[in-house]
Amino acid sequence: MHIAPQQPEGGQSALWNGPAGRAWVAMQEVLDRMFEPFAQVLLEAAAREPVRQVLDVGCGAGGTTLALADSLGSRGDCLGIDVSEPLVALARARVRDAGAPVRFICADAQTHAFAPERFDLVVSRFGVMFFGDPVGAFSNLRRAARDGAALRFVAWRSPLENPFMTAAERAVAQLLPPSAAPAPNAPGQFAFADGARVHAILAQSGWIDVEIRRLDRDCTFAERDLLPYLTQMGPLGRALPGLEASTRARVIEAARAAVEPYVHGPDVRFTAACWQVDARASSVRKHT
Repeated sequence: MHIAPQQPEGGQSALWNGPAGRAWVAMQEVLDRMFEPFAQVLLEAAAREPVRQVLDVGCGAGGTTLALADSLGSRGDCLGIDVSEPLVALARARVRDAGAPVRFICADAQTHAFAPERFDLVVSRFGVMFFGDPVGAFSNLRRAARDGAALRFVAWRSPLENPFMTAAERAVAQLLPPSAAPAPNAPGQFAFADGARVHAILAQSGWIDVEIRRLDRDCTFAERDLLPYLTQMGPLGRALPGLEASTRARVIEAARAAVEPYVHGPDVRFTAACWQVDARASSVRKHT
Protein backbone atom coordinates (compact mmCIF):
# COMPACT_ATOMS: atom_id res chain seq x y z
CA MET A 1 0.00 0.00 0.00
CA HIS A 2 1.38 3.38 -1.00
CA ILE A 3 1.09 6.06 1.70
CA ALA A 4 0.99 9.64 0.42
CA PRO A 5 3.32 12.08 2.20
CA GLN A 6 1.82 14.97 4.12
CA GLN A 7 1.69 18.22 2.17
CA PRO A 8 2.08 21.75 3.49
CA GLU A 9 -1.09 23.80 3.58
CA GLY A 10 -1.73 25.67 0.35
CA GLY A 11 1.30 24.21 -1.42
CA GLN A 12 1.50 24.10 -5.19
CA SER A 13 -2.19 24.84 -5.73
CA ALA A 14 -1.90 28.14 -3.86
CA LEU A 15 1.28 29.03 -5.75
CA TRP A 16 -0.11 28.30 -9.22
CA ASN A 17 -3.43 29.96 -8.52
CA GLY A 18 -1.56 32.97 -7.17
CA PRO A 19 1.68 34.66 -8.21
CA ALA A 20 3.19 31.86 -10.30
CA GLY A 21 0.01 31.40 -12.30
CA ARG A 22 -0.36 35.13 -12.94
CA ALA A 23 3.28 35.38 -14.03
CA TRP A 24 2.94 32.51 -16.50
CA VAL A 25 -0.20 34.08 -17.94
CA ALA A 26 1.61 37.39 -18.41
CA MET A 27 4.63 35.69 -20.02
CA GLN A 28 2.78 33.03 -22.02
CA GLU A 29 3.97 34.13 -25.48
CA VAL A 30 7.58 34.44 -24.31
CA LEU A 31 7.54 31.05 -22.59
CA ASP A 32 5.94 29.25 -25.52
CA ARG A 33 8.62 30.66 -27.81
CA MET A 34 11.40 29.84 -25.33
CA PHE A 35 10.32 26.23 -24.80
CA GLU A 36 9.23 25.46 -28.36
CA PRO A 37 12.12 22.96 -28.82
CA PHE A 38 10.59 20.81 -26.07
CA ALA A 39 7.14 20.92 -27.59
CA GLN A 40 8.75 19.38 -30.67
CA VAL A 41 10.10 16.50 -28.56
CA LEU A 42 6.55 15.73 -27.42
CA LEU A 43 5.16 16.03 -30.94
CA GLU A 44 7.67 13.41 -32.07
CA ALA A 45 6.19 10.96 -29.56
CA ALA A 46 2.67 11.57 -30.87
CA ALA A 47 3.81 11.10 -34.47
CA ARG A 48 5.28 7.67 -33.67
CA GLU A 49 2.30 6.28 -31.75
CA PRO A 50 -1.12 5.04 -32.90
CA VAL A 51 -2.61 7.89 -30.92
CA ARG A 52 -6.27 8.77 -30.52
CA GLN A 53 -6.51 10.04 -26.93
CA VAL A 54 -3.77 12.32 -25.53
CA LEU A 55 -3.40 13.73 -22.01
CA ASP A 56 -1.16 16.77 -21.45
CA VAL A 57 -0.26 16.98 -17.75
CA GLY A 58 0.49 20.38 -16.28
CA CYS A 59 -0.61 21.89 -19.59
CA GLY A 60 -0.30 25.48 -18.40
CA ALA A 61 -1.63 27.92 -20.99
CA GLY A 62 -2.14 25.10 -23.47
CA GLY A 63 0.59 25.77 -26.02
CA THR A 64 1.79 22.17 -26.21
CA THR A 65 -1.75 20.77 -26.11
CA LEU A 66 -2.76 22.94 -29.05
CA ALA A 67 0.36 21.92 -30.99
CA LEU A 68 -0.44 18.25 -30.37
CA ALA A 69 -4.03 18.73 -31.53
CA ASP A 70 -2.81 20.47 -34.67
CA SER A 71 -0.34 17.69 -35.47
CA LEU A 72 -2.86 14.88 -34.90
CA GLY A 73 -5.71 16.52 -36.75
CA SER A 74 -9.00 14.66 -36.86
CA ARG A 75 -7.46 11.41 -35.60
CA GLY A 76 -6.64 12.81 -32.15
CA ASP A 77 -8.53 13.97 -29.08
CA CYS A 78 -6.45 16.07 -26.68
CA LEU A 79 -7.14 16.89 -23.04
CA GLY A 80 -5.02 19.32 -21.02
CA ILE A 81 -5.08 19.37 -17.22
CA ASP A 82 -3.57 21.91 -14.88
CA VAL A 83 -4.11 22.98 -11.28
CA SER A 84 -3.93 26.69 -12.16
CA GLU A 85 -7.26 28.40 -12.84
CA PRO A 86 -5.62 31.47 -14.46
CA LEU A 87 -3.64 29.30 -16.87
CA VAL A 88 -6.57 27.04 -17.73
CA ALA A 89 -8.72 30.10 -18.39
CA LEU A 90 -6.10 31.39 -20.82
CA ALA A 91 -5.82 27.95 -22.46
CA ARG A 92 -9.60 27.84 -23.00
CA ALA A 93 -9.54 31.32 -24.51
CA ARG A 94 -6.82 30.23 -26.93
CA VAL A 95 -8.93 27.21 -27.95
CA ARG A 96 -11.88 29.48 -28.71
CA ASP A 97 -9.68 31.71 -30.82
CA ALA A 98 -8.14 28.78 -32.68
CA GLY A 99 -11.31 26.71 -33.03
CA ALA A 100 -9.30 23.61 -32.07
CA PRO A 101 -10.94 20.36 -30.83
CA VAL A 102 -9.19 20.48 -27.47
CA ARG A 103 -10.52 20.43 -23.91
CA PHE A 104 -8.94 21.76 -20.74
CA ILE A 105 -9.83 20.97 -17.14
CA CYS A 106 -8.67 22.71 -13.98
CA ALA A 107 -7.81 19.89 -11.59
CA ASP A 108 -4.89 18.15 -9.88
CA ALA A 109 -3.65 15.29 -12.08
CA GLN A 110 -2.34 13.64 -8.91
CA THR A 111 -5.87 12.94 -7.65
CA HIS A 112 -8.30 13.69 -10.50
CA ALA A 113 -10.78 10.88 -11.26
CA PHE A 114 -9.93 10.30 -14.91
CA ALA A 115 -11.94 7.81 -16.91
CA PRO A 116 -9.95 4.56 -16.53
CA GLU A 117 -7.83 3.19 -19.36
CA ARG A 118 -8.62 6.10 -21.65
CA PHE A 119 -5.37 7.57 -22.96
CA ASP A 120 -2.97 6.23 -25.59
CA LEU A 121 -0.35 8.87 -24.83
CA VAL A 122 0.45 10.90 -21.72
CA VAL A 123 2.81 13.85 -22.17
CA SER A 124 4.12 16.75 -20.12
CA ARG A 125 6.40 19.70 -20.77
CA PHE A 126 7.81 20.68 -17.37
CA GLY A 127 4.53 19.84 -15.62
CA VAL A 128 5.28 16.78 -13.50
CA MET A 129 7.92 18.07 -11.06
CA PHE A 130 5.35 19.74 -8.81
CA PHE A 131 3.52 16.70 -7.43
CA GLY A 132 3.54 16.44 -3.67
CA ASP A 133 3.18 12.66 -4.02
CA PRO A 134 4.83 11.67 -7.30
CA VAL A 135 4.28 7.92 -6.89
CA GLY A 136 0.60 8.53 -6.21
CA ALA A 137 0.41 10.93 -9.16
CA PHE A 138 2.01 8.59 -11.68
CA SER A 139 -0.10 5.71 -10.35
CA ASN A 140 -3.18 7.83 -11.03
CA LEU A 141 -1.93 8.60 -14.53
CA ARG A 142 -1.28 4.90 -15.10
CA ARG A 143 -4.88 4.10 -14.22
CA ALA A 144 -5.96 6.67 -16.80
CA ALA A 145 -3.77 5.07 -19.50
CA ARG A 146 -4.49 2.02 -21.59
CA ASP A 147 -2.21 -1.01 -21.31
CA GLY A 148 0.89 -0.29 -23.36
CA ALA A 149 0.17 3.43 -23.60
CA ALA A 150 3.18 5.69 -24.04
CA LEU A 151 4.41 8.21 -21.49
CA ARG A 152 6.80 10.97 -22.50
CA PHE A 153 7.75 13.99 -20.46
CA VAL A 154 10.48 16.57 -20.19
CA ALA A 155 11.83 17.67 -16.80
CA TRP A 156 14.74 19.83 -15.69
CA ARG A 157 18.01 18.32 -14.56
CA SER A 158 19.96 20.00 -11.76
CA PRO A 159 20.32 23.72 -10.99
CA LEU A 160 24.08 23.36 -11.50
CA GLU A 161 23.47 22.24 -15.08
CA ASN A 162 21.04 25.12 -15.69
CA PRO A 163 22.98 28.24 -14.69
CA PHE A 164 20.74 30.65 -16.62
CA MET A 165 17.73 29.51 -14.59
CA THR A 166 19.43 30.33 -11.30
CA ALA A 167 21.84 33.16 -12.18
CA ALA A 168 19.60 36.05 -11.14
CA GLU A 169 18.44 34.39 -7.93
CA ARG A 170 22.03 33.65 -6.90
CA ALA A 171 23.17 37.19 -7.70
CA VAL A 172 20.55 38.87 -5.53
CA ALA A 173 20.49 36.42 -2.61
CA GLN A 174 22.33 38.83 -0.30
CA LEU A 175 19.90 41.63 -1.09
CA LEU A 176 16.78 39.68 -0.11
CA PRO A 177 15.50 38.53 3.27
CA PRO A 178 16.85 35.07 4.14
CA SER A 179 14.65 32.14 3.22
CA ALA A 180 14.77 28.48 4.11
CA ALA A 181 16.34 26.15 1.58
CA PRO A 182 13.81 23.78 0.00
CA ALA A 183 13.80 20.22 1.32
CA PRO A 184 15.54 17.65 -0.88
CA ASN A 185 13.25 16.46 -3.68
CA ALA A 186 10.59 19.00 -2.67
CA PRO A 187 8.06 19.83 -5.41
CA GLY A 188 9.49 22.46 -7.71
CA GLN A 189 11.40 23.12 -10.89
CA PHE A 190 14.33 20.82 -10.08
CA ALA A 191 12.50 18.10 -8.15
CA PHE A 192 13.34 15.52 -10.84
CA ALA A 193 17.03 16.38 -11.12
CA ASP A 194 17.97 12.86 -9.91
CA GLY A 195 17.32 10.54 -12.83
CA ALA A 196 17.58 7.41 -10.66
CA ARG A 197 14.82 8.76 -8.42
CA VAL A 198 12.62 9.42 -11.45
CA HIS A 199 13.17 5.85 -12.63
CA ALA A 200 12.20 4.50 -9.20
CA ILE A 201 9.04 6.64 -9.08
CA LEU A 202 7.85 5.31 -12.41
CA ALA A 203 8.73 1.71 -11.56
CA GLN A 204 6.69 1.96 -8.36
CA SER A 205 3.66 3.41 -10.14
CA GLY A 206 2.99 0.93 -12.94
CA TRP A 207 5.24 2.10 -15.76
CA ILE A 208 7.75 -0.15 -17.52
CA ASP A 209 10.43 0.11 -20.24
CA VAL A 210 11.57 3.34 -18.62
CA GLU A 211 14.22 5.24 -20.56
CA ILE A 212 15.75 8.45 -19.25
CA ARG A 213 18.00 10.39 -21.60
CA ARG A 214 19.87 13.64 -21.24
CA LEU A 215 18.20 16.26 -23.40
CA ASP A 216 19.95 19.59 -23.99
CA ARG A 217 18.25 22.19 -26.15
CA ASP A 218 19.19 25.75 -27.10
CA CYS A 219 16.43 28.18 -26.09
CA THR A 220 15.97 31.74 -27.33
CA PHE A 221 13.79 34.72 -26.56
CA ALA A 222 13.96 38.43 -27.31
CA GLU A 223 16.17 40.66 -25.17
CA ARG A 224 13.30 43.14 -24.89
CA ASP A 225 11.46 40.50 -22.84
CA LEU A 226 14.34 39.86 -20.46
CA LEU A 227 13.46 42.40 -17.77
CA PRO A 228 9.78 41.35 -17.68
CA TYR A 229 10.95 37.74 -17.42
CA LEU A 230 13.38 38.46 -14.57
CA THR A 231 10.94 40.61 -12.61
CA GLN A 232 7.87 38.38 -12.92
CA MET A 233 9.06 34.77 -12.96
CA GLY A 234 10.21 32.49 -10.17
CA PRO A 235 11.23 33.32 -6.59
CA LEU A 236 12.62 36.70 -7.63
CA GLY A 237 9.36 37.73 -9.26
CA ARG A 238 7.46 36.79 -6.10
CA ALA A 239 9.89 38.65 -3.83
CA LEU A 240 10.08 41.98 -5.68
CA PRO A 241 6.61 43.37 -4.84
CA GLY A 242 7.39 43.24 -1.13
CA LEU A 243 10.62 45.20 -1.34
CA GLU A 244 11.16 48.90 -0.66
CA ALA A 245 11.66 50.86 -3.89
CA SER A 246 15.40 51.47 -3.60
CA THR A 247 16.09 47.84 -2.70
CA ARG A 248 13.91 46.69 -5.57
CA ALA A 249 15.95 48.81 -7.99
CA ARG A 250 19.22 47.34 -6.69
CA VAL A 251 17.87 43.81 -6.98
CA ILE A 252 16.73 44.34 -10.57
CA GLU A 253 20.08 45.89 -11.51
CA ALA A 254 22.00 42.96 -10.00
CA ALA A 255 19.73 40.38 -11.61
CA ARG A 256 20.09 41.97 -15.03
CA ALA A 257 23.88 42.09 -14.72
CA ALA A 258 23.96 38.40 -13.75
CA VAL A 259 22.36 37.28 -17.00
CA GLU A 260 24.37 39.59 -19.28
CA PRO A 261 26.53 36.66 -20.54
CA TYR A 262 23.40 35.16 -22.09
CA VAL A 263 22.51 38.31 -24.06
CA HIS A 264 23.58 38.24 -27.70
CA GLY A 265 22.43 41.38 -29.44
CA PRO A 266 18.62 41.29 -29.76
CA ASP A 267 18.35 37.78 -28.30
CA VAL A 268 18.77 35.94 -25.03
CA ARG A 269 20.18 32.45 -25.59
CA PHE A 270 20.83 29.65 -23.14
CA THR A 271 21.05 25.86 -23.04
CA ALA A 272 18.33 24.06 -21.10
CA ALA A 273 19.62 20.83 -19.51
CA CYS A 274 16.74 18.40 -19.12
CA TRP A 275 15.69 14.77 -19.04
CA GLN A 276 13.60 13.17 -21.75
CA VAL A 277 11.68 10.38 -20.05
CA ASP A 278 9.86 7.64 -21.95
CA ALA A 279 7.92 4.68 -20.54
CA ARG A 280 5.05 2.31 -21.20
CA ALA A 281 1.99 1.51 -19.14
CA SER A 282 2.39 -1.95 -17.69
CA SER A 283 -0.34 -4.53 -18.23
CA VAL A 284 0.35 -5.86 -14.71
CA ARG A 285 -1.78 -3.74 -12.39
CA LYS A 286 0.19 -3.72 -9.16
CA HIS A 287 -0.02 0.04 -8.63
CA THR A 288 -2.36 1.29 -5.89
